[in-house]
Amino acid sequence: MAARIPTLDITRFTAPASSADREAFVAELGAAYREWGFAGIRNHGIPQADIDAAYGVFKQFFALPDEVKKQYHVPGGGGARGYTPFGVETAKGARHFDLKEFWHIGREIPDDSKYRPVMPPNLWPAEVPGFREHGYGLYQALDQLGSRVLSALALHIGLPETWFADKTDSGNSILRPIHYPPITADDIPNVRAGAHEDINLITLLVGASASGLEVLSRGGEWVPFTADADTIVVNIGDMLQRLTNHVYPSTTHRVVNPPAAEARKPRYSVPFFLHPNPDFLIDVLPSTVTADNPSRYPEPITAQGYLEERLREIKLK
Repeated sequence: MAARIPTLDITRFTAPASSADREAFVAELGAAYREWGFAGIRNHGIPQADIDAAYGVFKQFFALPDEVKKQYHVPGGGGARGYTPFGVETAKGARHFDLKEFWHIGREIPDDSKYRPVMPPNLWPAEVPGFREHGYGLYQALDQLGSRVLSALALHIGLPETWFADKTDSGNSILRPIHYPPITADDIPNVRAGAHEDINLITLLVGASASGLEVLSRGGEWVPFTADADTIVVNIGDMLQRLTNHVYPSTTHRVVNPPAAEARKPRYSVPFFLHPNPDFLIDVLPSTVTADNPSRYPEPITAQGYLEERLREIKLK
């Protein structure tokens, strides 16, 4: 089942054997996103040791007592930085909160940046040595990988390869280490992550080798996607769906509760939500408007305006 969603080797784009191979990668990646909104990316260049080190410090943080973790919760901050406790985030339209707690790392910017009012400074837990080093190191590595994926997608829809570069270089992107605690009761109505679409341009998921992620096909079937350990799952978010007039769909996905014995174990994952710069105007690309696909969004909206609108919907604002 998992093989139905393609996994592609990104070195065919970054260090291709030929221009034909590079063009073929762009075509295959674009086709995967048109069909699924999801693809696996292997040979991504992020050392497994760096990923393991980041997971190590994240697990150390989540193992801290609740009263310590809650010191890093920012009331009224919309979860933008620091800790969000268990039982807060709720998928849009869902009746029950998700079974998870998480931390947010954002982009490090100077205090005199024009984006500082909407991009607050990071918090770093003093109790976990190496949290900042390994956490922000993974942030930067995924930011760079995401830029390469966007370069390929730009070519696929007829834009210059560098089109996204100056629109995401100060993006309000977020690294979100997530802890799904063991499920100790049977027949609970909550799931680890309710069916949802992501808000941002693209999401890069590190740690999708744990089972539970399911993707809703165009035919209405839930398809499990458990990637190989060396694969990063990259999916389309609502901002890119809107920008491309649904050429790239933002596909509904969820994290289901595993069978009984597995449910008693914790689950960890680390998505990176790649956002445009806050003042980027999300306006439908003319190249994606056709007679068969007229513009669905006549009114543009800034990335920050769209983000705030969506955060309210999922109970983070």
